[in-house]
Amino acid sequence: MIRSLRSAMFVLACSVSAAASAQSAAVRQIDIPAGDLVTALDTLARQSGAQFIYQADQLRGLRTSGVHGTLSADAALGQLLAGSGFTVHRDDSGAVVIVKGAGQPARSPAPPAAPASSRSAAAADPQEATRLDEIQVTGSRIPRAQVEGPAPVTVITASDIKASGFASVPDVMRAITQNSGETQSQQSSSGADFSPGAEEVDLRGLGPNHTLVLVNGRRIADFPLPFKGRSNFTDISNIPIGMIERIEVLTGSASAVYGSDAISGVVNFILKQQADGTTIDVRYGDTTRGGGASTKLNFSTGFSRGDFNLVFGAELLAQQPLWAYQRKIQDSTADAPTARSQVPRRTFLNGDWYDDYIDPGQATCDALAYLNGGTTVYANRPRYGNFCGSAESIGYGTILSQRRGINTYTSANLKISDTLSWFGDMQLGYSKVKLFRDVEQWNYQAPDGNEDGYFYNAHSGGIENWYRQFTPEEMGGLGRGMIENTQRTFSLTTGFKGTLGERWDYEASLSHSQYKALISWPQTVASKANDLYLGPQLGIDADSGLPIFDADPARLYTPLTRAEYDSITARTNYHPESRSDTLAFTLTNTELFSLPAGPAGFAGVVEVGNQAYDLNPDPLATQYYYYSWKDSDGHGSRNRWAAAGELRLPLLDTLNLSLASRYDQYRFSGHTTGKLTYSTGLEWRPLDSLLLRGSYGTAFRAPDLHYVYAGIGNDETSGNDYYRCRTEEPDVDITDCDYSGEGLIRTRQGNRDLDSETSTSWTTGFVWSPTPNLDLSVDYFNIRMQNQVQDLSTDRILQLEANCRIGVDINGNPVDANSPSCVDAVARVNRNSGTGRLYGIFVNPINVANERTSGIDASAHYKLETAIGTFRFSGNHTWTRNHLFQQYPGDATLDELAVNSGFDIPREKTSASVSWERKAWSATLFGTRLGRLPNSWSYDQVVDTSAGDPAWVHATYRYNATLQYKFSDHAQLSLAVDNLFDKMPPRDPTYTSYPYYDISWFDAAGRSYYLQFTYKFGGSAL
Repeated sequence: MIRSLRSAMFVLACSVSAAASAQSAAVRQIDIPAGDLVTALDTLARQSGAQFIYQADQLRGLRTSGVHGTLSADAALGQLLAGSGFTVHRDDSGAVVIVKGAGQPARSPAPPAAPASSRSAAAADPQEATRLDEIQVTGSRIPRAQVEGPAPVTVITASDIKASGFASVPDVMRAITQNSGETQSQQSSSGADFSPGAEEVDLRGLGPNHTLVLVNGRRIADFPLPFKGRSNFTDISNIPIGMIERIEVLTGSASAVYGSDAISGVVNFILKQQADGTTIDVRYGDTTRGGGASTKLNFSTGFSRGDFNLVFGAELLAQQPLWAYQRKIQDSTADAPTARSQVPRRTFLNGDWYDDYIDPGQATCDALAYLNGGTTVYANRPRYGNFCGSAESIGYGTILSQRRGINTYTSANLKISDTLSWFGDMQLGYSKVKLFRDVEQWNYQAPDGNEDGYFYNAHSGGIENWYRQFTPEEMGGLGRGMIENTQRTFSLTTGFKGTLGERWDYEASLSHSQYKALISWPQTVASKANDLYLGPQLGIDADSGLPIFDADPARLYTPLTRAEYDSITARTNYHPESRSDTLAFTLTNTELFSLPAGPAGFAGVVEVGNQAYDLNPDPLATQYYYYSWKDSDGHGSRNRWAAAGELRLPLLDTLNLSLASRYDQYRFSGHTTGKLTYSTGLEWRPLDSLLLRGSYGTAFRAPDLHYVYAGIGNDETSGNDYYRCRTEEPDVDITDCDYSGEGLIRTRQGNRDLDSETSTSWTTGFVWSPTPNLDLSVDYFNIRMQNQVQDLSTDRILQLEANCRIGVDINGNPVDANSPSCVDAVARVNRNSGTGRLYGIFVNPINVANERTSGIDASAHYKLETAIGTFRFSGNHTWTRNHLFQQYPGDATLDELAVNSGFDIPREKTSASVSWERKAWSATLFGTRLGRLPNSWSYDQVVDTSAGDPAWVHATYRYNATLQYKFSDHAQLSLAVDNLFDKMPPRDPTYTSYPYYDISWFDAAGRSYYLQFTYKFGGSAL
């Protein structure tokens, strides 16, 4: 990592003159030994809480006699600078700027350009003000005095978060333009089944498992259940937004610095390390359409006693659920875009061998009308028949989860001697998340897990298939059907840091992080429900081979009592946990050797670690015990070690070269995988106001633990039977085909023979600061991945199976049935031997041939001083040039941004803000633009553009607004309004699946508002 000036500029931008004055005047115990002046200034900043701005190149090599005693920061600073030839200047904002005294020539006069993401708030001349405290910044480990490096880093400060109206960490991540991947929302059925309550970040759309998430520069334990039942990932929903000092985002391969996982980039959440005084922050939020109210309390404090310093913070959250029935856009099947999809849900259903419905009669449904809140009716599905169902029962799910929790953070350090200090950071979190996916369901499931549902009914003398959705009245209320996730997180880092000799700094640390959960899903017990509805099996029908039952249909249409419902349902409880341990030793030297333009910097690190996970599922869940739920087990661990080194070489006054190399080795299950990765970067400043930069890096990623260790298991999904639709109903649109949306049993197992993924990444661009108040940056990125690991796509297998069986694809192009892809696809699909009906599919993780993406990131910031206040403008834009994917070597390369790609990612994302400050008032308008997305037909790969079919959902815009007022230096009130114009998800007439819009990118929460009051006892100004 680097200790960069970039963070200094951001902290400065958020400072006010009152804060600077208060810190400078405060009297504290100061104890700084004689030595390097830059180190002494950093120590004074930590001990006093004051902020100093200077150009480190000018101070390099200067010494100070130190300072000791109880005195103000101003007095201590004066003693440190005595005899150095430098003096203190206060600019108009009150910032403390260290400048050359009169008649003193400046050393290293070439200034760095202003940071691309800074607000340009420092009033000091950029040649004089480039550095505050030495702060570790994502991108390198070498301390250096540069506000920008060879690779672009986006920094979001706590004040940015508050001004933009973000309510949670996932909200912040969704607004980042580089975060372009399709992710799970809180109403995702996949998320509810596999990782309830968790949310993730997906830089460059390469999958959340390829983004490395750090907290204070340290790895944290993965969410203990896999993303979509497949890969490991980091849950960002539990990171307390109120304790964040800043977020740093580095995109592109960073394995040479951080090791495995950093293929698409690194997100580093820096929590608050200093607290002067005690701050209490209370926030209440609600939605203008109702539902989803929340309350949040943040508390932070700290103290210093001699050589001991401690910071403590806590965040408490109470979030109420938002139910789908509270939003008109998705409270009924009547909201669906087509007549067929508007048919009510089938609460009670009896079908025959041909899937025609056996008519229950008007009177039968009328007797059930009180169920589902009085919405159960006698309904008809064209071409199938009549049944008893409800259009409103579709709205029982949650859009926003219920969440209650507390997160705490403690940071402490103790100076043992002038060359040795101890530090420790600890995070503790507890939260309980509740969400509702759907009501429990049942149809006949055979002891071997077959869910076809057909049986021979001796009572009627025919083959039947019974199906039930249980109602809230039978359940005893929707609250009894919620999925519950009780999460406990714990992270501890402790160690020692100090100096060896005059120029070597070291840090030895031990980090431990764990994530434990108790996750409970409501389930129907298959055998008990079979017995209740069908009675004992009487044998096997000789003609059909189906089981025989003597089942009176009156039983199907009789609502369950609460006792009956309880007798056939249960909760399956999992106790998953994950862990990550790292022992690390870092050695740095900012003056390893001299070059004509200055000293070379060096950093080296050695790490030893262990990572483990265990799903700890309910043993019954790994059998055919619960209806439509046969899960896999998974547990395993791996050891790793790594050694890395970095060099930063100032070749010329205007030219810097960065080099890094790292070797990582992983050992698991008798396998050893390792790789040497490297990176290089170049910075050239032909003008004081212009930085030209470029970087190149290689990366690798060892296979996810769950990709390797997942046991065999099933889950329920659905898929389009493209083969039968194309052969039996060739003129019918896929969404109206009788064989679309077929129930499907997906079987999955891990793969212990997976290879490591590899990648290369390069960037090139510039940062231009023509004036102190304006900066622009443009960077081109290019990432290429090889041997990427991911599960095979169910939809893609079914499409390929159809192409291979028919011999041509949907566009009439010939397909070789004997190609490796065809042989593999056909073998993975399981059909009923008698009817040819689609039944099951087998998937597993494989090493995909390659995936690559490229594009441009651009940003701009401008500050304008006027008579009515200070205005700041900022904008960020990401344009993806291409995103290509190839499943097997020799297969066609798919363009993920094209029509009928089967992918759901935008080409463009944009964010912009304008803020205003005047005396006690400040306001910000923040907006985002999400570029056009494929519509449902394009995602299903059935669009016929030659026939004029629509393929896209138009670009969408969302705005947040905030208004803040300071009653005093220690009291502030703010109002934030998210989704200012109350925009609902865009209508997609092709999206016939509930909730009839793309939940990966949108939700129906609508306008939300948050009222927040902050008060600080003691210390500097807010």
